[in-house]
Amino acid sequence: MPEIDKQAERETMLLDDACWEQLVELTNGEVALCFQCGVCTATCPWGAVKEQPLTVRRLIRQAQLGLQRENGNLWLCTTCAQCEALCPRGVNIIQVIRALRTVAWQHRNTQEGLPSMLWSMFWNDNPWDQPPSQRNAWSKGLGIPRFDPKQHEILFYIGCTSSYDNRAQQIAVALTRVLQRAGVNFGTLGEEEPCCGEAALSVGHEEYFKELAWQTAEVFRRRGVSKLITVSPHCYEVFTNHYPKNSHIFTTQHYSQYLASLLDDGRLEFTQAIDQQVTFQDPCYLGRIGGEYAAPRKVLSAIPGVQLLEMELSADESLCCGGGGGRMWLETPLGERFSDLRIKHAEKTGAELLATACPFCVTCLEDSLKSQPSIRMQVLDVVEIAARAL
Repeated sequence: MPEIDKQAERETMLLDDACWEQLVELTNGEVALCFQCGVCTATCPWGAVKEQPLTVRRLIRQAQLGLQRENGNLWLCTTCAQCEALCPRGVNIIQVIRALRTVAWQHRNTQEGLPSMLWSMFWNDNPWDQPPSQRNAWSKGLGIPRFDPKQHEILFYIGCTSSYDNRAQQIAVALTRVLQRAGVNFGTLGEEEPCCGEAALSVGHEEYFKELAWQTAEVFRRRGVSKLITVSPHCYEVFTNHYPKNSHIFTTQHYSQYLASLLDDGRLEFTQAIDQQVTFQDPCYLGRIGGEYAAPRKVLSAIPGVQLLEMELSADESLCCGGGGGRMWLETPLGERFSDLRIKHAEKTGAELLATACPFCVTCLEDSLKSQPSIRMQVLDVVEIAARAL
């Protein structure tokens, strides 16, 4: 009999009503809408690369029951929104995942590597563990002026990744040259450019994100910023959807949207032919979350000689590269990377160039390409191809 009692004790689960109420508040009631159909688990891209997929339904069900356990699967989510696109109840699953991560931070149940990333944001104002003094080093010799609202029509917001990552810096350089060739009056904030805070939001540290958002919005207000463009869809999305409502004295566009408008106005024209077949990877935060599919394709289609080919699972069905949701700061084992599959999708089109419009996508796709040397293809950002066409 004592053995039975011990077994029962081990299997007993205590529901935490306070945790449930907290999750309802954090998600504005979204967590209560799920009726456990399982579409989220079935559509999650982890099912294509792992023997045991990410069971999104189980995570939400545990949340509904007020159960908060140490669960490494919680940090697998890339917040790609593939599950949300097909959810019959329209649940904001990304918001639920972030809320679960918020609670996990409060219980110190986080993944190795994420606390140090947040400490870098605190000390260095960027998640890449790089000194603030080097934020503007990428622009040396490009002649970019400091933003002045009286002279410049837009602020070019570089973002942390394109400021510090060597590969992403090339994207910022290419966009600079395209804007200059189009005669756009623009400036940057140089070393004063603040972090947008998206990395903190993506891993669920809501309070710290709010602090960063207010600080950054205040910098923009003080510097007279009314319109800005971003390199990264993650910066674009967080400025558009997550900044305090009364901070929206500025409007934000992803650079592909701005270039598309320059084409419409006749300010940008590509004169150098690029006689190559190109396929395009839709970034999740620009496409499914941002709703923008046309702008990057419009830019590519305006380049003479470019033949645009579509991959399987494109547009709203596009496969995530694997870099969102804080995964850029976590290790993903070989064989479990979405980008490995995406490279194969691109190869099937016969394209010579794999284009995208996100620094995270470029990094993930290039890493996968290095692991598959038999695939002859080059990964470029859309604006890098555009710069070649000037």
